Amino acid sequence: MSEVVGVGVDLVHVPAFADQLAQPGSRFAHVFTPGERGDARDRPSDVARHLAVRWAAKEAVIKAWSASIHGHPPVMDEYVHHLIEVVTDAWNRPRIRLHGEVADHLADHQIDLSLSHDADYATAFVVLSCEDSQENPGT
Repeated sequence: MSEVVGVGVDLVHVPAFADQLAQPGSRFAHVFTPGERGDARDRPSDVARHLAVRWAAKEAVIKAWSASIHGHPPVMDEYVHHLIEVVTDAWNRPRIRLHGEVADHLADHQIDLSLSHDADYATAFVVLSCEDSQENPGT
């Protein structure tokens, strides 16, 4: 049976995020995968809105993972956003796909994701669960 080991939520103000995206040399230039950028461009509304919710999802994953190892030192640098990817299926349901060291550390975990937009805000909620919660879940 799975046990919840961490939850994370993040809220992004889309206009402020769009301003940051537009800045030359923005830190956001390298955090989105080609798939995420393409998916955001293929949407009928503003690209920044869809990238903002993906940023919120990445942050929510990091927060849930951090909560799962509360009281233990971090196992990686905090700049791992590029290794956390939001993908969608044929019906536009979002999921998280992990890459590299993040995938290795969270191999035995399940990540459930919910995304939402409303007016100028985008939010993501993540539940991180693990089959065997007796082990240190984030290492």
